[in-house]
Amino acid sequence: MKKLFFVALILTATIDLATAQAPAADVSKVVDAEKDFNSQIQRKGIKGGFLAVADPEGIVFKPNAVSITEFYNNIDKQAGTLTSHPNFARISTNGDLAFTAGAYVYQNGTDDTDKVYGDYVSIWRAEPNSGLKLLINLGIQHPEPEQDVVSDFKNPDSTKQVAPSKDPFAGKKIILATDNTFNHSLSISTLASYKEFLSAEGRYYFPGFEAIVGQDKIMKFIDNEAISITAQTTNGGRSTSNDLAYTYGKARIKKGEIVSDYNYVRIWELDASHKWDIILEVFSAVESE
Repeated sequence: MKKLFFVALILTATIDLATAQAPAADVSKVVDAEKDFNSQIQRKGIKGGFLAVADPEGIVFKPNAVSITEFYNNIDKQAGTLTSHPNFARISTNGDLAFTAGAYVYQNGTDDTDKVYGDYVSIWRAEPNSGLKLLINLGIQHPEPEQDVVSDFKNPDSTKQVAPSKDPFAGKKIILATDNTFNHSLSISTLASYKEFLSAEGRYYFPGFEAIVGQDKIMKFIDNEAISITAQTTNGGRSTSNDLAYTYGKARIKKGEIVSDYNYVRIWELDASHKWDIILEVFSAVESE
């Protein structure tokens, strides 16, 4: 009996060790998902491509948040061609939450003057025993890029992972509270807020401008454009490995003397001290279509 107990103890320890040393998810998984999405669009058109990869709870901004399946099932088709190229991506340690961002070109015609350039952001989610599905997608327009953005694909740092909470809703509550805190801070001082919450390698997507990379350049852009922001959180989510999260909501931005309404999406990751930092923020204008 003692011998059986000892063998069982060794097996349990071996399983626990194997679990602890399980490799983190590979970021190539979400890059491949984005490339497959692009291929689906080339084969099935824009409508068919979105429906092929949509998460059951997935949303797009048209201009406000609407279900992917509801929007595309209620249109005959979306004319034109769309191609995209990811150049920024991360994935959570356990692979259930990820994002890609990069350049897109939309063309509804045969002439180069018909091309529309911009950047997109896609958030992907995986349920147990399923592949990544498109949870959030939005984009901004800007003039044709003058140069390519350097690609930044990094695998997750397992040292930043924290133990799952016994409360399955605790992770979401924390990231929503963090987003609310940042929004409150923005109402006091825009620059001070970004200095406190923005990752050094963060990316910033604002309509009419190419992607801005790095905290220093982002803060310089905000200062030069005289941007001030008031915002309100709508919703968000967090990976079960508690190292990657997202939030979205509505913002009113004063840029110089012009005040406009936007939707925003933020992606958050834990830094080395387990503090939540914004690694990506995108604003899409709320305009009538």
